[in-house]
Amino acid sequence: MKKLSRATTAALFFAAVFSLFSLAGCGSTPVEKPADSLTIVSTIFPSYDWAENILAGSGHTPTLLMKNGVDMHSFQPTAADIISLADADLFIYVGGESDAWVESALKNAQNENMTVINMMNVLSSSLREEELAEGMQGEADDHDHDHDHKDEPAYDEHVWLSIENAETISSAIADALCALDESHADLYRENLSNYLEKLSALSDDYQHTVDTAARKTILFGDRFPFLYLTREYGLDYYAAFPGCSAETEASFATVSFLAGKVDEFSLPYVLTIDGSDGKIAQTIIDNTASRSAGILTLNSMQSVTDEQLQAGENYLSIMEENLEVLKKALND
Repeated sequence: MKKLSRATTAALFFAAVFSLFSLAGCGSTPVEKPADSLTIVSTIFPSYDWAENILAGSGHTPTLLMKNGVDMHSFQPTAADIISLADADLFIYVGGESDAWVESALKNAQNENMTVINMMNVLSSSLREEELAEGMQGEADDHDHDHDHKDEPAYDEHVWLSIENAETISSAIADALCALDESHADLYRENLSNYLEKLSALSDDYQHTVDTAARKTILFGDRFPFLYLTREYGLDYYAAFPGCSAETEASFATVSFLAGKVDEFSLPYVLTIDGSDGKIAQTIIDNTASRSAGILTLNSMQSVTDEQLQAGENYLSIMEENLEVLKKALND
């Protein structure tokens, strides 16, 4: 039997859900939301947090789809998620290959009044193609994505890890909210201005840290979703896998190469991303000459837990924590 592609499976699933949703509404009175209510839905945590900052004081709050620690690369929407999306006034998503399910969901939503922000479309002029850096273990065509357009460049979808991109997308969210809710337009613009100042100050801190660092190279014993961050501030990097890799085991050649780079640059730490078990990083360290390097973790915000949300963690606080990690990696 021929295996259905991920996109085809998603299309059939969404069609079925919306059909059931429509049938369930037959013969009943639809529940209408208040005229002054806005439904804002974001797939990932960073854009959810940007929207929340811009909405502050308006009485509106955004909804986050990907929570409970679910990684964006493995997210499978529930029927409730799809219904939430269908009712959205503003829907914000990344637009990369991990969001292949969104296209089918939007086609079936039948909401002509929905405003949609595809983050990668907003950033079209500043997108970066995925890189297979020196020593990095590639997967050829084995990514867990649908590559229907082989001749098109594959862009790195972790766009939120650039503070400059955060500024651009936050501005796009504010513009959309001003158009949807003119009564709060002045508030949205003021909130945006205040938030952009905070982002700019943080970006300056990152640049100063890199400019004054003892070294300019970092090394990941893990997937590498930080291409935008490193390119934005002029850092060099080595890593085991590309950002969207599904690999969990590094080859001997990859481990040996990365261990050699730890020795060559006298790197005090091997980095991992949030959620990593650290096994590959430790294997790299065990194959270095001194075996003395430590392990540090950078938070890629590809998933967020309920505990993090309840603790009030946000984009700025996580990026500030990442900056402290970078300071150690670049200066110890």
